[in-house]
Amino acid sequence: MSSIGTRLFDRIFQRRIREGVRAALTAYTETDATFAIGSRPGEAPFDRCAPDRSEILRQALEAWRVNPLARRIVGLTSQYVVGGGINYSCPHAPTAAFLRAFWEHPLNRMAVRVYEWCDELTRSGNLFLLLSTDAAGMSYLRPVPSAQVKTIHSRTNDLDQELAYEMYPDLDCTCDPPTWPAYDACKDDLTDGSFPTVMLHYAVNRPVGAQWGESDLAPVLRWLSRYAAWLEDRARLNRFRTAFLYIVRARFTSEAERRARQSALNAAPPSPGSILVADESETWEALHPRLESDDAGEDGLALKKMLAAGAGIPMHFLAEPEGSTRTTAEAAGGPTYRHFEQRQRFFLWMLGDVLRAVVNRRARVDCRVSRRAEITLHGADISARDNVSLAMAASNIASVVRDARDRGLIDDAEYLRLLYRFCGESVNIEEMLERGRAAGTRKPAPRGRVMPQPVKIDLETGEEKGGALE
Repeated sequence: MSSIGTRLFDRIFQRRIREGVRAALTAYTETDATFAIGSRPGEAPFDRCAPDRSEILRQALEAWRVNPLARRIVGLTSQYVVGGGINYSCPHAPTAAFLRAFWEHPLNRMAVRVYEWCDELTRSGNLFLLLSTDAAGMSYLRPVPSAQVKTIHSRTNDLDQELAYEMYPDLDCTCDPPTWPAYDACKDDLTDGSFPTVMLHYAVNRPVGAQWGESDLAPVLRWLSRYAAWLEDRARLNRFRTAFLYIVRARFTSEAERRARQSALNAAPPSPGSILVADESETWEALHPRLESDDAGEDGLALKKMLAAGAGIPMHFLAEPEGSTRTTAEAAGGPTYRHFEQRQRFFLWMLGDVLRAVVNRRARVDCRVSRRAEITLHGADISARDNVSLAMAASNIASVVRDARDRGLIDDAEYLRLLYRFCGESVNIEEMLERGRAAGTRKPAPRGRVMPQPVKIDLETGEEKGGALE
């Protein structure tokens, strides 16, 4: 082949190579449609990104450990939601006996663990419970930190139907991280003579379309950090508030004389309370920092109000009285009590769901235990003053609705509805009427003269006013 043909062949070959490389690069060019592919695999679109979620969980746990306000916010929720403890009841005797054995088992100790569970639910917004069951049907529950859960796998058409939970790998372990299956009451059964270990997940503050809950501390983490930094700066400044420097003014003939006088004073500085004697040529002044404490107090109060608003609790819950009257404090606590009541309802439902899962597994091996037995959980009163107010309201309305019933203006169902409404209880009226008919009729007690209340009681606060109520 001639030299001209060789050069032509090389050009054609190089051009083909460039065209192939250009085509390959064009095929793999990043576009707006492919930029986000693979960035959030297996996550709901309205959840936080995994690194962001892990950082929030880490900061919430760290704040709970070192910040008194964060510890107080979490503790307040558990004190009101769990209160004096959680009680349960079951009319089916064998099922109730098993529930008692499960609740008091040394490896469960539910009476104590419910406080830890409520703290974790408030601190992280999620509660992952690992459920394991022995061959006898006794179940054991262990909470798993939310920071150890990597991904929640669910059905493609429904995020609420969770299938499995993938864990993060341990740093000291080279084996593959475990993936725990979600509890499914329809498919849960004995496998090779034993129950598989499953996981239950409960979440609060969860946005619609998300799988993960949000911590109660998440909105206030930034303000907790700012308030702690502000308070530390004020404490550091006040530490040196009493420190001062002496400035000695005098006429010196030379620099050497000034240095000699300064060296003499530094060698024997005056102690507090001592008397200084100087001639007319020497003047002593004290230089000390000037702190505007009034302005700083307003700044700290503003930061604390942001914390209280984010946590949903009044200022007097954080050792900061808002007003000079007790009525103001009581009125400010109303929305907070409602929030705690809503959280208590969720917590009781969660415990009921856990107990039903435990009973379902026991019923597989013990025919005396019924899976259809009704399990009812009862929590402590959110506010003790509500009892006094409700008792007074029910006492005042009872005579009114009784007279209306005697005159035929309302029926028995409406009478019970009004009475229980003023008692603050929600009941099934028809069921109550059936139970009343089954109990039989009794001769009503004769009505006596209505005695006045021994003291006046404020219906808003439940406190005594003093003096008899005529």
